[in-house]
Amino acid sequence: MSSGRCGSCIARAPENLTYRLPRRHSNSVVRFPQHAFFSTTSQNLALPTPKSRPSKLATGPPKRGEKTTYARKKKKPSESKARPPAPGERKALRKRIVLSNTNALEVPDMQDFTAESMGNAKLQGQVVGIPGPVVDQLRAIEAFKTCQGWGLFRRPGMLVRAETVSHGKLVQSMSDPQDTRTIRRIYVGERGSGKSTMLLQAMTMAFLQNWVVINFPEGQDLTIGHTEYGPLPGSSPPLYHQKTYTAALLSRLARANPILSTLRLSQPHPSFPIPLQPNISLDRLALLGASDSEIAHPVFLALWAELSAPSTREHPRPKVLLALDGLAHVMRNSAYMSPVFAPIHAHDLALVRFFTDHLSGAAPLPNGGMVLAATSASNHPNVLTLQFKLQQIEVAQNPARVAALPSPIQPFLTATGQEYDPVPRPQPFVSYDDRVMQVLGGVRPEGGIEVQRLEGLSREEARGLMEYWARSGMMRKEVSEGLVGEKWTVSGGGVVGELERGCVRMRV
Repeated sequence: MSSGRCGSCIARAPENLTYRLPRRHSNSVVRFPQHAFFSTTSQNLALPTPKSRPSKLATGPPKRGEKTTYARKKKKPSESKARPPAPGERKALRKRIVLSNTNALEVPDMQDFTAESMGNAKLQGQVVGIPGPVVDQLRAIEAFKTCQGWGLFRRPGMLVRAETVSHGKLVQSMSDPQDTRTIRRIYVGERGSGKSTMLLQAMTMAFLQNWVVINFPEGQDLTIGHTEYGPLPGSSPPLYHQKTYTAALLSRLARANPILSTLRLSQPHPSFPIPLQPNISLDRLALLGASDSEIAHPVFLALWAELSAPSTREHPRPKVLLALDGLAHVMRNSAYMSPVFAPIHAHDLALVRFFTDHLSGAAPLPNGGMVLAATSASNHPNVLTLQFKLQQIEVAQNPARVAALPSPIQPFLTATGQEYDPVPRPQPFVSYDDRVMQVLGGVRPEGGIEVQRLEGLSREEARGLMEYWARSGMMRKEVSEGLVGEKWTVSGGGVVGELERGCVRMRV
């Protein structure tokens, strides 16, 4: 039997509505729920819809003093659990010199470079080994560079090029104690031409001849303001000394020159700050200044006074080699400031003044020796005065070579009846440094500064170097005439740095 009420009415019935079924189900009472079982409306117990954040276009910029919540929260820096490097550990790792590669093959018939063979022209184009004691001396004096590839081969070796033979003959000719000549030379050339290596070869020859070597590894270390400095008492005009650098220099000097242990004090030094033992050796004197930076500069002056004293039978004095790499850094203003906050010129630093006086010839070497400097093409400031003077000296020393070079203005001058002068002249609108001009002043025929340009290797020298690389296992190609010509041409005419990059360091 059908119900007398429709379903919609039952759905709208009150809560207490009951419906009695027909008679056959008279004992059953059905209570209807308040909500319908099927509905398209939302539930009353659902959570409210979250309000959307108003856009900036609708609300405009925040009012003054009102805080906004749009700022990003900064992330906390991640805490590293690794051990931090100790003070100076990164610098030591950056400046570490590796002189041996145990994985490289050993060249069995490699000759050692000796005092007798340094001027032998038969060795030109060959790679010779540096003796072990000299390697220790060169390491102590900081003659090796990190970019020279010493760690690629089994033992340190160097190529005997034409400039090496000529320099070796010059050193052998100065072996007489009565020869008190002083050679002043500056090495120039393009990047990778071997200027720093030429300084190392000159130091090797000096050590083999028992000379005293004083080396300034990098000129920029003296001028970039990384070491403490102070005014030198009693100096006029005022000079500035660098006691920490001087102490390190004395330490290297004592460790690299064992000949100092055989030399004794020969003269009194009344102005010395502490009492000195009368017969103290010069290496102990150097270590005395290395251990106490407060007296480092007086110790350096006393040591130099002993080395520059006239040589006698009781107190013989050896020849001295002064070397500096990165000449451009000491030919301009330094990063140090004077008490009136004016930049200090590099020539007002005591150690730089010491070197430039001997380079210019203002301070002589009484017992003879050499003063060598090298420019850097990869790390150098633009010093116009230095570039101008080097060009002027080089042209004046080699007029025939310069005259043979083509000049773009020479045809015009010849056509107009003017004389062509290859020597550079000062430019009227360029400001030159008078102090640099004074150091590199005139070109004197005897005892003046020489400028030697290092160019590319010859094909024979390039072949000898490539054969050494192949025998060491660092170049896995057969050294043929075609390969030598190819690598020599690609390297810019035998530039040794480019030749090494193309043959040893480059991997396809």
